[in-house]
Amino acid sequence: MSDDKVVKLGAKREKLHEEESSENKENDLVYCSFCHRPNTQVLKMVKGPGVNICSECAMIAVQYLILNDRMPSAEAQQILDAFWGKAR
Repeated sequence: MSDDKVVKLGAKREKLHEEESSENKENDLVYCSFCHRPNTQVLKMVKGPGVNICSECAMIAVQYLILNDRMPSAEAQQILDAFWGKAR
């Protein structure tokens, strides 16, 4: 597992614990709590305390929150267009 593939939240609190078991954790898979895909099958994984989310599920959540208002702001629309590859 590469260090840039999994982003850990609260890393400072876990630093001492991670140093003790860093050899064992490097080969562990991290699964998304929403879609259950491992970090080897997604672009990025955010690891939090007791929960993980992959980049794809995070983008789906962001898109839902933006579109739930039915009228995304111009900035939000630019982000959505860039993510989905739409040219303006």
